[in-house]
Amino acid sequence: MMRILAVSGSLRADSWNTTLLRSAAELLPSGSELVVHENLKAIPPFDEDDEHDPHGTVRALRDAIAHADALLIATPEYNHSIPGQLKNAIDWLSRPSTGTVLRGVPTAVVGASTGLFGAVWAQAELRKVLGATGASVLEGELPVGQASQHFDTDGRLTTPELRGELAAMLEALVAAATPAVAAAA
Repeated sequence: MMRILAVSGSLRADSWNTTLLRSAAELLPSGSELVVHENLKAIPPFDEDDEHDPHGTVRALRDAIAHADALLIATPEYNHSIPGQLKNAIDWLSRPSTGTVLRGVPTAVVGASTGLFGAVWAQAELRKVLGATGASVLEGELPVGQASQHFDTDGRLTTPELRGELAAMLEALVAAATPAVAAAA
């Protein structure tokens, strides 16, 4: 079973980005599962003095990534960039730089917002940051602008074009992770 770890960069309980990730679960290729990591809020501020003995929430996220075959991150956009808590988590995950758990992990980035642009700038920034950590970042973006118009009351993504784009992105993510999974078997 291909395991995709999903991380929402939003801490809000009713986040459109978390809703987008949950909606992605129904569009996965067969033979894969999506697990949503929901403890980003508990990760403490990055402190280089603690990088070799991090807080338990950091260790849990590192372990979750180490046991996943791929990573899917949904980011909101704050001030045309990545939310601070998401960047903080990536800073923790990127250390120590010689053994970052992100190195080589197939990773896709999506985003949703209440505005028109669907967090496109944040997605570009996040792909740049993830690339710097050594993650294997897929090209492309999935902007879900004016998010409330694209989900039903159950949180299901309803816009056919967006569902198709998300399904294609998930297929590409699974395809990128397949060689590593096959090699490990």
